[in-house]
Amino acid sequence: MKNSKAFILIIAGLLLVLFIITTTSNKPKQTTAITTKVKPVKKLNTEFGIDTSSVVKQIHSVKRNETLSKILLKYKTPYNKIYQAQILSKNLFDLRKINYGHKYYSYSSTGNSNSLQHLVYQISPIDYLVMNFMDTVSVKVIRKKIVLKKKIVSGVIKNSLYMSLSEQNVDPELVMKLSEIYAWQIDFYRIMDGDKYKVIYEEKYVDNKPVGISKIIGAEFYNRKENYYAINFKTDNKDNYYDENGNSLQKAFLKAPIKFSRISSRFTYRRFHPVQKRYKAHLGTDYAAPQGTPIYTVGDGIITAATYSRYNGRYVKVKHNGTYSTQYLHMYKIASGIRPGVKVKQGQVIGYVGHTGLAKGNHVDFRFWKNGQLVDPFKQKIPASKPIAKKYLNDFNRFKEKIIAELKNINFNEKNDTSTASL
Repeated sequence: MKNSKAFILIIAGLLLVLFIITTTSNKPKQTTAITTKVKPVKKLNTEFGIDTSSVVKQIHSVKRNETLSKILLKYKTPYNKIYQAQILSKNLFDLRKINYGHKYYSYSSTGNSNSLQHLVYQISPIDYLVMNFMDTVSVKVIRKKIVLKKKIVSGVIKNSLYMSLSEQNVDPELVMKLSEIYAWQIDFYRIMDGDKYKVIYEEKYVDNKPVGISKIIGAEFYNRKENYYAINFKTDNKDNYYDENGNSLQKAFLKAPIKFSRISSRFTYRRFHPVQKRYKAHLGTDYAAPQGTPIYTVGDGIITAATYSRYNGRYVKVKHNGTYSTQYLHMYKIASGIRPGVKVKQGQVIGYVGHTGLAKGNHVDFRFWKNGQLVDPFKQKIPASKPIAKKYLNDFNRFKEKIIAELKNINFNEKNDTSTASL
């Protein structure tokens, strides 16, 4: 009896313990929230890879006759660091060629404007030379990101191509590029009122500001009642320009030996000589331009003469092949390295405009020889270079049709008073 009572008590005790454990485990657990303070990551302000958060930045412009050494000495930069910067810059940028008016930025320690840490010189709107003068001197060129925007412009010429594009706030570089592309088809010294143009081109932007023309994609130029197309098409990793039939726009000779000048005297058998005061033959074409204007060889060839004579002044003669030679008279000076036997490429500078010899004003007397005879270059049928290679022809035709269709959809801007529109 006693044993049975003890057994019952033990069972009851076990049930009580089990009840307590079960009840306790079903209660929601209380947790203690632990709050950890996380410090926000400080965002660095950087320019040209420089942390600007603890420096004083100043913007300056290069003064006349100011050199890099003069600029750095203003900040008490040690001579040995200036020398190191010059050595390290040698293969990046010639520090002797810093230009008047270009910007540069100084970054100095806070509270001490003479403790220069970095100097950044603006080579161009795109390229910047970054010099570090902290513990170890280092130099690098940083190129800003370029964004290309496709644009169009068109117009009817009333005065000149330059004026027409200027009235539309177009970068003057576009005039230069057009004159280079059409150098073999259009005489830009004889553009007439009423000539027309349409151009599709890419303009470069840095920090949302235009910084120059990248390239002309396609153009249509109506000159002296003839239409001239120019289609940009890359062959062998090189940009070339072709007409609508796939013929290269580049010919054996340029139209003129200098850019953006005027013809002051043409080829004639009877001209009143301004110095000798009598009528005589003038078997050349005179291009008037300021002294020092570069003179270009109109074609590939070999220099056969680079000398001085009483009447011709300083002059250069180029033999292009067995048929053609050209001569450039009255130079102010002959370009460095130009001497008999030297090979030259089309568009290479061979001298500079002057009035040496029997000449009154600054000009180049351009003479064109064919089979040993002086001839009028404007009356010669100049051979073209090779047409587009057959392996590119199908791709070119597809691209050409697309560009010409775009050009046809552009109306000639008769007023020439609106800005360009993006395509």
